[in-house]
Amino acid sequence: MWFTLNICLYLSFSFILAASILGSDMCQLQGHFRLNGMYKNGDFIFGGLFEVDFLTVFPELSFRTEPEPPYCEQFDMESFQQAQTMAFAIDEINKNPNLLPNITLGYHVYDNCVMLGMAFRAAISLASGTEESFSNLNCTGPPPVIGIVGDSSSTASIAISSILGLFRVPIVSHYATCSCLSDRKKYPSFFRTIPSDAFQVRAMIQILKYFGWTWVGLIYSDDDYGIYAAQSFHQEIKLFGGCVAFSEILPHDNNHRDIQHITAVIQASTARVMVVFSTPSFLIPLLDAVVLQNMTGRQWIASEAWATSLVNHAPRLLPFLRGTLGIAIRRGEIQGLHEFLLRLHSSNDPKNNMLRIFWEKMFGCSFETGSKKTDGEQVKKVCTGQEDLSTTDTPYTDVSELRASYNVYKAVYALAHALHDLMQCEEGRGPFHGNSCADITNLKPWQLVHYLQKVNFTTGFGDHVSFDENGDALPIYDVLNWQPSSDGSIRVQAVGVVKEEAATGMVLTLDDDALYWNFEPKQIPRSVCSESCPPGTRRASRKGFPVCCFDCLPCRDGLISNTTDANECIVCPDEFWSNKDKDQCVPKEVEFLSYEDPLGISLTTASLLGTCFCALVMVIFTHHRNTPIVRANNSELSFLLLVSLKLCFLCVLLFIGQPQLWTCQLRHAVFGISFVLCISSILVKTMVVIAVFKSSRPEGKSALKWFGAAQQRCTVLILTAIQVVICAVWLSTASPTPHKNNKYIRSKIVYECAIGSVAGFSMLLGYIGLLAAVSFMLAFLARNLPDNFNEAKFITFSMLIFCAVWIAFVPAYVSSPGKYAVAVEIFAILASSFGLLVAIFAPKCYIILLHPERNTKKAIMGRDIQKK
Repeated sequence: MWFTLNICLYLSFSFILAASILGSDMCQLQGHFRLNGMYKNGDFIFGGLFEVDFLTVFPELSFRTEPEPPYCEQFDMESFQQAQTMAFAIDEINKNPNLLPNITLGYHVYDNCVMLGMAFRAAISLASGTEESFSNLNCTGPPPVIGIVGDSSSTASIAISSILGLFRVPIVSHYATCSCLSDRKKYPSFFRTIPSDAFQVRAMIQILKYFGWTWVGLIYSDDDYGIYAAQSFHQEIKLFGGCVAFSEILPHDNNHRDIQHITAVIQASTARVMVVFSTPSFLIPLLDAVVLQNMTGRQWIASEAWATSLVNHAPRLLPFLRGTLGIAIRRGEIQGLHEFLLRLHSSNDPKNNMLRIFWEKMFGCSFETGSKKTDGEQVKKVCTGQEDLSTTDTPYTDVSELRASYNVYKAVYALAHALHDLMQCEEGRGPFHGNSCADITNLKPWQLVHYLQKVNFTTGFGDHVSFDENGDALPIYDVLNWQPSSDGSIRVQAVGVVKEEAATGMVLTLDDDALYWNFEPKQIPRSVCSESCPPGTRRASRKGFPVCCFDCLPCRDGLISNTTDANECIVCPDEFWSNKDKDQCVPKEVEFLSYEDPLGISLTTASLLGTCFCALVMVIFTHHRNTPIVRANNSELSFLLLVSLKLCFLCVLLFIGQPQLWTCQLRHAVFGISFVLCISSILVKTMVVIAVFKSSRPEGKSALKWFGAAQQRCTVLILTAIQVVICAVWLSTASPTPHKNNKYIRSKIVYECAIGSVAGFSMLLGYIGLLAAVSFMLAFLARNLPDNFNEAKFITFSMLIFCAVWIAFVPAYVSSPGKYAVAVEIFAILASSFGLLVAIFAPKCYIILLHPERNTKKAIMGRDIQKK
């Protein structure tokens, strides 16, 4: 019953409250937030969100009264400088007659206390205003602010842009780098003057690539900034060819056990390079553990979130963090900012409580509120110290490293240029519906977003400012190196620049001489899982390990690798082969039987000796041509046989030397014709011997008339002509040609004569074999003729040698590779030629030279006479 009564009372109260609001025709503010801020009135107001305080205090809760709103403490001078830079930029724009003439800009700047809830409250206050009520039943009208500079946190920017993006309120962040904010569908009105983490990661990859660090540890904070940066890093390092040795996340609650686990992983890892994406608040506990465990010998790579953070520069960290390489947002110079910061005085405007807090922290001032006047409360300031900013040395007055503040300056000018372009629109030529322009008296935020997308200007420092289709600024970073200074602290030294270029992409420029390394002997550290594979080898992955862990295997013969860390060996072209180191393809050795080759020299010598022996025998036979033994052995056929043998010996020279078209065509033709001439002469000689002995018998008187001199010449000519025809047909249809053969030996080119036609070559050899077989048969049948005149016995022996040589030649020729096949053929020619020369002519020369008493008709005919 009481529950029902309470519901009824609540509904009645709500109805009465709603009726009173509707009856008053007023829009009323539904809530109030306690926010530190600065204000300045103007025709158009820019909003600002900055991390001026680092601690949010929540008052004690009471269920009896409405809870007090949280408030901020721990004032940060560097962040306050960023807020003052926004005030300076607006003041500078108001004084510029060329930018927004006759327009005065104002600002509402709030402190977000490095907390999402406070940042969201501040953003809602900027978007809705802080007026108690205004007379408009539809709650419409010009927005309190037309654009917001901030937030500096990626997490806060994601939340704020998700809501204010629905109303297309332009937000230009000076420090939010999460790559997720580049999604135009989710964040249609978000812009930034700092490059996104996608570019930051690529910039850090350029540093790793420059020093050859492929084996790195990754540490990142448990927030949107760290998580998205780590995801991008994993993707980019694979493209670079590097590997992440381990990936550890820094806990948001600074859990001691988690920190110990991370330090244990770092110590156990072989990686010497640690890449850290984190804000200082997440990183400090890990650095404390590094100092506690005396963990040296690591090269730290700092993301832009902590690369310039002074909180990490304490002397206790010097032995561990000196030599750190990091990237930072572009440092700039703002003329007149230092003087503006020094001119700051406490405001009598009670709304500017951020200034009051500044004086309290700076000089111990307190403020007393006097009586109310028509223009507000009178505030009296009492300070314990002298108010002179020029004598103080604080992050607030330090303008030597303007990075975040420089981005704030660019963000304010980007909004101002967008507003200026909007006001320059000519009616009928506008970009909106019906070629209309924006109504200045009722400006819509989305109209400013349109012009902000097209902003294009150059700062006084010379940096170009524009946004791509995702609202990202042109990426450019300074490369920093932490170096020890004389007073024991760490000095951050700029040693290079990384920037994106349209033609070449990310480009890193470093001054190597300016780098400091925290390794002995002050050299660049090595951080690889496996050392690089030199040229001539290839990488072979280790099973179960990342791709950066591999073995180096030498390339096989015929394959090379001419780069470091080649994944595969390259096959050399057909006429090339790998050198000894397997890093170059060199022309293959061309192999043929040359005159410089020892084997070629030996065979050439044997050929010339055989020719000389033939010539010597011819001289002997010529000199003793009238002796019975020369005349009895058919001197004409003997001389023809000697000439053909000489040609057989000389044709060997065509087989030696680099093959040419003419030598390939001649070698087998000359060889075939010479041997046919030789064998046909022996065949006719054998037939004549048989005919002579048959004519000595009564039944064979008429046999000799068929073997006269004319018939002998004609027979030799006809038999030789047949071989000539075979050679002519062969050469005209499928002529032998020079050929580079890679099949015998892969590492060499065998330069040989391709026979062209196997049938032609077989017919050539077969015809020679046929004549030799017939000669052998006839000589064998005549072997029992009288010894003193039995030349058939010598012919039989010579044919036996000839046939044995050429029968052995065939298998030896087929099985011999390269130049040795040619050598086998030459050997067969020489052996058979020498066999014919020695077997037929050596006995005769023996008698002529050593036993001239036997070189008589009586001695030759002696046995026959005795038989008679």
